[in-house]
Amino acid sequence: MSGDFIKILQPIVHYGFHLLVPGALAFLFFRKRWKRAWLIMVCTMVVDADHLLATPIFDPNRCSIGFHPLHSYYAIAFYFILLLFPKTRIIAVGLLFHMFTDWQDCHFSQIMMHLKLLTS
Repeated sequence: MSGDFIKILQPIVHYGFHLLVPGALAFLFFRKRWKRAWLIMVCTMVVDADHLLATPIFDPNRCSIGFHPLHSYYAIAFYFILLLFPKTRIIAVGLLFHMFTDWQDCHFSQIMMHLKLLTS
């Protein structure tokens, strides 16, 4: 896989996972109210507000997981606890899938760093 291909693929996968996959999850698991569930899951992206606390705010080489407060392992554990309660379940699914999306994005960054080392 070339670095150019990964540079194109990474944002497509990242934003597709943030916007489209929650729609599929909503349709699969919350079929009676899938549009509302999808909207709620997309709204969980507000969790990215914790990026405003970092300097720089955006660093393409930084992994969000374990770095930002709302992306910490403690926060993720709390999101799992939210799954236990029916009233917070959709929010929990949105938050956890958001964390999964950011986690896979970290792997794309690692692949890019590895490819840069190989071509140096």
